[in-house]
Amino acid sequence: MTNDNVQTIVDTALRSAQPVALEPGKVHAFNTPAGVKTIDLTGPEYTGTPPRKQGTTTVRDLAGFIAYWGKHADDDSEVYADTERLTVTAVLDAHTGSVPRWAGHRLHLALRETTAWKQWLHQDNQLMDQETFAEFLEDHVPELLEPAGADMLEIAQSFQANSKVDFQSASRLSSGQRQFQYVETTTTKAGQKGQLTVPETFVIGLVPFEGSEGYKLTARLRYRIGERGLRLGYKLDRPDEVRRTAFADVVKGIVEQIEQPVMNGTSA
Repeated sequence: MTNDNVQTIVDTALRSAQPVALEPGKVHAFNTPAGVKTIDLTGPEYTGTPPRKQGTTTVRDLAGFIAYWGKHADDDSEVYADTERLTVTAVLDAHTGSVPRWAGHRLHLALRETTAWKQWLHQDNQLMDQETFAEFLEDHVPELLEPAGADMLEIAQSFQANSKVDFQSASRLSSGQRQFQYVETTTTKAGQKGQLTVPETFVIGLVPFEGSEGYKLTARLRYRIGERGLRLGYKLDRPDEVRRTAFADVVKGIVEQIEQPVMNGTSA
């Protein structure tokens, strides 16, 4: 029998073969006149299921981190806290002690600073004119703790009412307050003297990160009397330390709700 006759028999057999249903999730191989042909049906478009979990989910608060962790973590998942970047990353499919895994399914906590925190930090150690300083206090009455917001609002209104006077000196009282001496410059009251008393330090309450706890900060009054008149501001006492404490408390909250340790550093 010649080779041509053999190929004719093979071709006839292939054409007469019954159709075979291809099963998703498997690789099928067939002999054809052109050689072996393979059909790969293992992809998610055929099985309807991804081969593994992958991707990074970013959450903004502790509650979101714990919720996602509880749904996807296992006994070999790992958690890393980066104290420099103020982030927490969980490698949900981390390598086990004996079996390597993909390490491609991650949970990332990227804390977002609150608007009030950013505004107070933006004006920190910046001198403002009287009206701007007064307006800033008015806009942030809810954060003023000591003296109370109502008392600080009254001080702000006093600065606004005396925006057209000539401040000449300032002195520190035994009570710890700062007293500013001024002379009226308006036509009807020119030459009349007066004074304003302002606390040298005041306490504010701020929430550094969305969803975190609130913390107290001390603000120290700053001022300057010069050609541009009286300029006022404040200097926050160690705000970076408060931010780090707030982050540490978030990490502590994670530790209290998961079984794995939180390592200080970053994942590979």
